[in-house]
Amino acid sequence: MSLPKTLAEDVARNLVMVARLIDEDPEQAYAYARIALRLASRVAAVREAAGFAAYATQKYAEALAEFRAAKRMTGSVELWPVMADCERGLGRPERAMAMAGEPEVQKLDKAGQVEMRLVAAGARRDMGQIDAAIVTLQSSELASNAVHPWTPRLRYAYADALLAAGREDEAREWFAKTVEADKDGSTDASDRLAELDGVEFVDALGDDHDDADEAAEVDADDEGSADKA
Repeated sequence: MSLPKTLAEDVARNLVMVARLIDEDPEQAYAYARIALRLASRVAAVREAAGFAAYATQKYAEALAEFRAAKRMTGSVELWPVMADCERGLGRPERAMAMAGEPEVQKLDKAGQVEMRLVAAGARRDMGQIDAAIVTLQSSELASNAVHPWTPRLRYAYADALLAAGREDEAREWFAKTVEADKDGSTDASDRLAELDGVEFVDALGDDHDDADEAAEVDADDEGSADKA
């Protein structure tokens, strides 16, 4: 749908702000998304942006409604995994599992299919089915040595599920594999690995400050004693 130039520019400015703020200030991003939605609710990109802004602020019912609207407008299935995750957020993991078995999943690209696998595994865990979650994550993508943008998250989810199942040695192995793939530090796998290895991090700066404070107190005491003498 085309918009008048001035209106299109206003909508674009708000969408830019949504993209800029959604990670650091999701509530503000949501506010900009609502403005864009009021200006151009019949534009699929606006509905999608509004959906992600609502999702980032855990307004899952609203996010799901926007994603469904965007899907109807475009006919694309790329939002299917995040729609399923909204069902999880609404406390309906069984619906997320049902979506994982729908024909739409076969139309997703590789990244989308991996994302759907992550959502399905999360739904299994929501239902207390930890062993099933582990099996759900086991795939050719997990076994591959190739590193893709989704590799760290997939390996991390598998490691975390193994740890939840009490399989600590295997979990440690997969957290280590996550660290190898996670060059950008998008997960806290290195911290989880250190925790499993019993490594404790000391705030050296904090210790220095404590030592300095103690020294200052001693000096003050010494000065007080000298004055009394």
